[in-house]
Amino acid sequence: CRGSQEQQAQPRPQEISTDSWYPPSVSSPNVSRPSTPGSSSSGSFVQRHSDRPHSLSHVSPAEAANIIVFLKDKSVDELRKLLSDKDAYHHFVLSLDPVKTQNKVRDDLRNETLQLASENLEKEPRIMELRNQCRIIRTTELAAAQEKLNELERQKQEILKFYSPASLLHRLQESMHEIDEESETLHRQLLDREIDLAVFVQKYKRLRNTYHKRALTHLAAKTSLTG
Repeated sequence: CRGSQEQQAQPRPQEISTDSWYPPSVSSPNVSRPSTPGSSSSGSFVQRHSDRPHSLSHVSPAEAANIIVFLKDKSVDELRKLLSDKDAYHHFVLSLDPVKTQNKVRDDLRNETLQLASENLEKEPRIMELRNQCRIIRTTELAAAQEKLNELERQKQEILKFYSPASLLHRLQESMHEIDEESETLHRQLLDREIDLAVFVQKYKRLRNTYHKRALTHLAAKTSLTG
């Protein structure tokens, strides 16, 4: 009984990690595989990369397949060198087509940015010159033009006010009052015998005729505005 307990207490062999890029049917420990010289190092290489979920989360299956294509033809020593030598690993990464494409796009954008910056720097003297011209125009010519514009605007408002319907009606009414006063003055002159009757009749008739014409015009204009 004690011997059986000691046999059960003996430590079990360490299980092989199956965390890799291979499917479960291939990486299952229940399936026997023939041992090859490069299998241990290749498995450790794949296992080390599989321990980086953060980096693999940004790699699509197609890109991962392309990377495996570059790795499958390498020897065990080359794979070990990639794992131990940073310069070799860096050189391998730079040799991948997606990395080349990304670096080319980056270089093109950088060159375009530098070109635009250079063109902007070349245009800076012209920009400063135009700014100085705008400042001079703003302080001299613009002030005179603004003053002239204000004067023309004031004249325009006066003309519009002078010929407005309300102003015309007001002036027409004042003219009617003036003619009415002139008629009264002519009538007093007749009563005071300061004017002859024939002259009075001629002038008075002309004044009253003008008065009634303007009165009718005033009435028609006022009716059309209020209607």
